[in-house]
Amino acid sequence: MTIIERLLRAQWLIGRCSEGASSPEDKEQLLMAIDALGFIMKIGQSHGLEEYLKDCAVNGPPLAIAAFNARAEAEAWMKNHPDPPHQANILIAGEYYLTAHFPDVNHRAILQNPALEYYLEEMIRGGLPAPVATFTTYEEATTWLHSQPEPPRQVFITIAGEYYLAVYHYKVNLRALYPISLAAKNVQRDQPED
Repeated sequence: MTIIERLLRAQWLIGRCSEGASSPEDKEQLLMAIDALGFIMKIGQSHGLEEYLKDCAVNGPPLAIAAFNARAEAEAWMKNHPDPPHQANILIAGEYYLTAHFPDVNHRAILQNPALEYYLEEMIRGGLPAPVATFTTYEEATTWLHSQPEPPRQVFITIAGEYYLAVYHYKVNLRALYPISLAAKNVQRDQPED
């Protein structure tokens, strides 16, 4: 079944559910979901949704819509964007940030976002799988990641005994290594004391 067929089927099913909605508010929310799916199709983003769903299926890291080397680059992009995104993840020098746009006052901002740390915390709590590769240095690991013809969306590796998440941010064609230590301290802090 194609993504378009799946979207149309989902709209039909939501429409059926809206007929039996228990309140006008519930019906309004269900009709909003139909409109959201229609919007995705009308603006030509059904393939983007399909990629997003694949990413969700493998529990990939938070989706980033753009990547920049420096904050000044990101701010210039946000300032000049004709339709700035609101609450979208972007990467600046490999770190997650969140976009904000308030059209009523034309305020645009880029805020720090701990999305990756939260994601890694959940991975740690669920139990880390065995690493797919082991390296002595960061440079060796980077060379390996960049030599992959089809980079993995996410795999665990170790570098000098430390766990890292190797990620391919497909939307922005960026390969990155994230140390698990970014989140390990938060997980230890949240553990109940004996």
